[in-house]
Amino acid sequence: MSSPNDLLANNRRWAEGITRRDPEFFHRLARLQRPRYLWIGCSDSRVPANEIVGLMPGELFVHRNVANIVVHSDLNCLAVLQYAVEVLRVEHIIVCGHYGCGGVEAAWKGSRLGLIDNWLRHVGDVARRHAGAFSKTMTDSESADRLGELSVLEQVANVCQTTVVSEAWRRGQPLAVHGWIYRLEDGILRDLGLSITREGALRDEHPRAIAALARGAVA
Repeated sequence: MSSPNDLLANNRRWAEGITRRDPEFFHRLARLQRPRYLWIGCSDSRVPANEIVGLMPGELFVHRNVANIVVHSDLNCLAVLQYAVEVLRVEHIIVCGHYGCGGVEAAWKGSRLGLIDNWLRHVGDVARRHAGAFSKTMTDSESADRLGELSVLEQVANVCQTTVVSEAWRRGQPLAVHGWIYRLEDGILRDLGLSITREGALRDEHPRAIAALARGAVA
């Protein structure tokens, strides 16, 4: 098991390796960040945002919380979103969930974990809203995976309905919001078929993506 000192040593080796390959890298990074992407993902330690999409520091602006939830009362998430859209001028917002998410599984099973139960009720609400997407033949694991997919689509809708994103579209700022999910077992990202690029598109595209998911038509 690594100790904090091991992590510091790892950091020095990492920084030295980057500097050998690109002596100006950290100087450029310190002057300015210009990411094209905002990643809204789960806090799970097995889903390292930059690594799984092959991007370097400075190329991905990241917000993470348990079960990658976006709610309109979460000022932390909204502050990240506003900074990313209005200051950094990101072009893409990616909401990314993952299969095997402990928070989603707890929400599906109704597990009692303490304070976090209040947060996970947002995921439970998604399950109740889309009860028809679950069949009696599905196992708990399959149902939790389906709930994880549905929750990503719901969070994409929530992002699109924020004042930050809707106002960006009204002023003509190029901005797309995407829903993806990650499989821990193979390290592959899956596009859930919902990408919104303009105000008003959500109304038709969100139900279509949910229907495609129910049919198993998402690649």
